[in-house]
Amino acid sequence: MKVSLISFFAALAVADAAASSSFRMQPWGIPRGGASSYASELDAVKEKVLASTLPSIDELRKSIINEATTVSGFGLQADTIVNKALEEFASSVPEQSEVGGADDDSDTYEAKLEQIEASLDAPLQVLYLKQLALLREQALQNYRAAAKSSSGGTSEYEAMLQADAFFVREAESSTRDEVSDASDADGSWDFSGERLALQSVMNRLAESGQKATEIQLKSAAQQQTAMQFLQSQQQMIQQLQMQLYGQSSPWNVGVAYRIPDTNFNLQGSYQQGKANVQLSCVPDEYAPFLGPNGFTNGVGPGNLGLSLNLSV
Repeated sequence: MKVSLISFFAALAVADAAASSSFRMQPWGIPRGGASSYASELDAVKEKVLASTLPSIDELRKSIINEATTVSGFGLQADTIVNKALEEFASSVPEQSEVGGADDDSDTYEAKLEQIEASLDAPLQVLYLKQLALLREQALQNYRAAAKSSSGGTSEYEAMLQADAFFVREAESSTRDEVSDASDADGSWDFSGERLALQSVMNRLAESGQKATEIQLKSAAQQQTAMQFLQSQQQMIQQLQMQLYGQSSPWNVGVAYRIPDTNFNLQGSYQQGKANVQLSCVPDEYAPFLGPNGFTNGVGPGNLGLSLNLSV
């Protein structure tokens, strides 16, 4: 009988020790149980948690993808969605009384946590990249507007710095802060590549603008040179005329007279010291409208033209 009592108390001691060791506190409140049933229950909780996050992600997708508008504080909202899902998963995991493999349960629990974060991080990364593209376009628009507004005294270099600072500020607020190593293994939550692309585009725009300015200045200089050449040639011609014909008169006079009731038109001109007389036969197209004698029978404004030009 003594042996039986000793064996009974020994068995109780071993059971108490096993129970105390199997129900120690674990991270995120991991319960203990059978490996297969525990994993299936975790899968059910995981699917429920992921389904509860769909409205929040759809709202972000509607703003960024459908409406093509940036979301202020996108990184903080993404962290909130992921952390809320992990907390909901941890609080919804059922408690189990069966004693199972502690290491297996812990590994299964941690794997489900990583799967939840990866499932949420993938669509959020897609929205993050689209957000960066929209921010880059806004930065380019700000650069073009600042570069064109020369009245404000902003140079292209200052406009480039302002656009880059705007992109960095907005991109940092759109980047997740609480990213696990597994989710950010490929560096997806990083905007350095988009920043380099923005700087490259702004540099090309600045170079093209500088080339256009240089072409305009060069064209204006060529036109000025051509005008100076023409002026010098005109002066040389005038000097040659003075040497050949002497000092030319500054008067330029032209006279035209139509002989009444005839088609003869008499023209005379005096220009640069030379006189010229020309007689032509030009029918008067308006004679039928003026009557047999026209407006007058003599010399008047209707049949006499006079022009005078004085060059100083």
